[in-house]
Amino acid sequence: MKNILFLAPPAGGKGTQSDLLVDNFGYIHISTGDLLRNVDKNSELGQKVQEIMKSGELVSDDIVIALLKDKLLTLKKDDAFILDGFPRNIAQAEKLEILLSDIGKELDYAIELDVPYDTILKRAIGRISCPKCNATFNTFFKPAKIDGVCDKCSSELIHRTDDNEDTFKIRYDNYIKNTAPLIDFYKEKGKLLKVDGLNDTYEAIVSVIIND
Repeated sequence: MKNILFLAPPAGGKGTQSDLLVDNFGYIHISTGDLLRNVDKNSELGQKVQEIMKSGELVSDDIVIALLKDKLLTLKKDDAFILDGFPRNIAQAEKLEILLSDIGKELDYAIELDVPYDTILKRAIGRISCPKCNATFNTFFKPAKIDGVCDKCSSELIHRTDDNEDTFKIRYDNYIKNTAPLIDFYKEKGKLLKVDGLNDTYEAIVSVIIND
């Protein structure tokens, strides 16, 4: 299997595709957010991370790289991984290449999920969830059978306050400015795989990462 990362704007489907690959093929999903939240608080690095996060500052690339290196070194020889949350820009991608080279691993594909803006906007602002069983719905694409009521446990569904058009536009613009340039970065290296993010997305991904 191939080591991959997904390139897609907010609500582009990265989480959905990652979950499918983890469940069906045993991929190791490496989220930098999880690494930061779950760092050993008793270690020197963990204490430093906690201090930075409490202050509201951004954790430096060097610290993220250190955590990522520790995680990658725990993988078995045949483990395939999905990177989530890193790299977010060209500078981080270059640091990632150095890290992978140093530990004898390689990123095989950067998979671009091509999804129209109108679709991802509706995915974001239409998202509602159940606070009790964590079931998720969407008012545009996957509405609950009874408006505002969870299909699974009948609890009242909630809409996150940050799932609004203004907040989404800020996140989207940030993606276009900082992360989208990675599309050309990986294309030039022959590692970009562009797939339709609406139709047969999972099948297209599997056909490459499993059979290639």
